[in-house]
Amino acid sequence: MQASDLIDLGGQVALVTGAGQNAGRATALELARHNAGGIAVNDFVPERAEAVAGEIRAMGVPALAVPFDVTDLAAAQAARAAITAALGPATVLVNNAGMAGPGAAIRPEQNFWEEDPANWQRYLGTNLYGVYNCCFAFIPDMVAAKCGRIVTIVSDSGRVGEARMAVYASSKAGAQGFMRSIAKELGRYNVTANCVSLSALLPDMPEEQRAEIMQSDHMKGLMGRYSIRRCGKSTDVAALVTFLCSDAAEWITGQTYPLNGGYAPSM
Repeated sequence: MQASDLIDLGGQVALVTGAGQNAGRATALELARHNAGGIAVNDFVPERAEAVAGEIRAMGVPALAVPFDVTDLAAAQAARAAITAALGPATVLVNNAGMAGPGAAIRPEQNFWEEDPANWQRYLGTNLYGVYNCCFAFIPDMVAAKCGRIVTIVSDSGRVGEARMAVYASSKAGAQGFMRSIAKELGRYNVTANCVSLSALLPDMPEEQRAEIMQSDHMKGLMGRYSIRRCGKSTDVAALVTFLCSDAAEWITGQTYPLNGGYAPSM
């Protein structure tokens, strides 16, 4: 990092949930590039978390793998203790873990009234209660330090609605409302809380494979709804999240930033 870097984390320790792959991994690596004092890498799969932590350590930045399920408050609190012991208190939290939990598909095939209600908790647990749990566990250290950044990854389905995604959309909309509320609680402690709202985002893959997917009739039809006609990339997410976690964003809080290629403009 150069001394003139505007996007400077000021040596803060960061936790990124769901950081074993894709946008979470890219975000953890980008935070490490901008003067983070350490990165805690969470993933439900321990091997993925350790692999990304190893990448960060190879960059010369301290890192710790903290595999746990964000739906488990006790596990989040145990992770806080482990992070504090190894890296120091975490004052940057990126709530990236989402969708419907490990191994679950994001899009049900049925309309809402045709779904199995037993599946609702999978969406609410990860996307809403997972955010509650991590914020509950890590905010006290931010308040004590009188500084901090919280960024939660949400979805445009929660801003504009999507057919056959009602429970997922409502869980993401709930996370947005929660972040707006805690932003008002945390401002006096110099802690900010914001959301990044995503639309179509492809997982990390070779460029040739990405190009092949984008040539499909399904993707061509979908991209007709976007001003910038491509899917999002992990690096798009990492760049905006890192900015919101940096000193440059110290007067931004309680906001939701659409990152969506113009799919659904913010009003």
